[in-house]
Amino acid sequence: MDVRSRNHVRVTGRTGGPVVVLAHGFGCDQNMWRLVAPVLERDATVVVFDHVGSGHSDLSSWSRERYATLDGYVDDVLEICRDLALGPVVFVGHSVSAMMGVLAAAREPEAFAGLVLLAPSPCFIDDPATGYRGGFSAQDIDELLESLDSNYLGWSGAMAPVIMGNPDRPELGEELTNSFCRTDPEIARAFARVTFLSDHRADLACVTVPTLIAQCSSDAIAPPEIGPFIQGEIPGSRLVTLNATGHCPQLAAPEETAAAIAEFAASTASAR
Repeated sequence: MDVRSRNHVRVTGRTGGPVVVLAHGFGCDQNMWRLVAPVLERDATVVVFDHVGSGHSDLSSWSRERYATLDGYVDDVLEICRDLALGPVVFVGHSVSAMMGVLAAAREPEAFAGLVLLAPSPCFIDDPATGYRGGFSAQDIDELLESLDSNYLGWSGAMAPVIMGNPDRPELGEELTNSFCRTDPEIARAFARVTFLSDHRADLACVTVPTLIAQCSSDAIAPPEIGPFIQGEIPGSRLVTLNATGHCPQLAAPEETAAAIAEFAASTASAR
C-alpha cells in the first residue's frame, strides 16, 4: 500500500508557500486540526495525516513490532515527507508527535525547515535524581496503564476530560473521549505504552533545525517546567507559552495556536 493511503494523507492550501505538516497525538486523528488548518491554508501548503492505527489509516498496516517504539512512527513521517517531495517542511507535532519530530529531524535534518513542538513532553515520568519534572511518578504511570488495560472505555471517559482541561467547555472533553473510543483498544494500549514510557530527553540536543516550543499556560499532562527544559536542550530554540489551557490547544484555542504556527512557518521561509 502506498504511504498516502496507509496514512490517509491529505494536502490542501496554497502552493508556493511554506509546507506545514500537522501530526496528531495519542488517541486522536487528523480531525484534531480542523480548526487550525483553514487558517494556515491561506499562506501555506498544509499536510495532515493519521498515524497508523488511528483515524482512517490502514489498520492492517499496524504491527506491534513496528510500532513498539516511536521509531516506527518516525519512519512513517520521513516516508511521508519523501513521498510528498515538497522540499523541507515545518513539522508540527502535538504531544507525543513532538518527539517524533525531534527524532525525525535528528535523523534527517535536511527534510525539515523547522519544528513546532506543541504541548510536548520528552519524558512523562519524574526523575528525582536529576531534578527533572515530567508530571507523573513511575507509580502514577503504572496505575494509568493498568487502568487502561483493564477498562479502556472507562479510562477514556475518565481521562479525556482531564487531558483536555477546560471544564467550563465540556463539549471539548466529550470530543476527545469520543476520539479515544474510536481507537482500537489493542492499538491504543500499545501506543499508550510508547507514549508514556518513552524517554527522549537525550535526543533533544541532536536537533539542529529551527524549533518553536509552544506550551500551554496550564496543562495537566505537561507541567510548565517542561518548556524551559526543552529550550535548554535544543540549541537556539524559542519558547512561547500560549494563553490556551489544557493539553489540546488546537481545539481549545485554535486561533492562537494557528497564529503561532503561521508566524513560525513564515519566519523559516524568509530565512531560507
